[in-house]
Amino acid sequence: MYKYLFAVIAIIFSFNANAQMQFNQDENNPINQYIAQDPDNRNKSIIYVFYNSQDCDNCSVAMRLIDNLYNIKFDHKYSLFFIDYYKDQEADFIQRYNLNAPLEVVLVKINDGASFGYKKVSNLQNMTSDVNSFDQYLDYQINSFLGNNY
Repeated sequence: MYKYLFAVIAIIFSFNANAQMQFNQDENNPINQYIAQDPDNRNKSIIYVFYNSQDCDNCSVAMRLIDNLYNIKFDHKYSLFFIDYYKDQEADFIQRYNLNAPLEVVLVKINDGASFGYKKVSNLQNMTSDVNSFDQYLDYQINSFLGNNY
């Protein structure tokens, strides 16, 4: 009985691994495109800043603060991309990261050419009144998810 149960489990895992492998080999996957651009990107996580240019009052201030913190602390450790997901109609990003706020930062952990999940940081446009708190909060979010070994 147990031997049949293990066989069924092994078959399920092999189908799941095959499906995952096919997904990771998709050339249209933005992560795969990113990794293919430069061999160093195989171990360089991503900080995406998604914003909606049609519906974001304080986004420009928040994006300047994000860019400033990135240039001071994370420039050589991670890659940073600003994407107007409303204007560009980035359906893949919208669906993949469930984007629905005017400004969302998505941290994508990359290691050895594979993506190991993501974390969304929202509402940064509402935290711009205190630059020190903004920097500390975002620095903590980045370090807690992507790691601070730099």
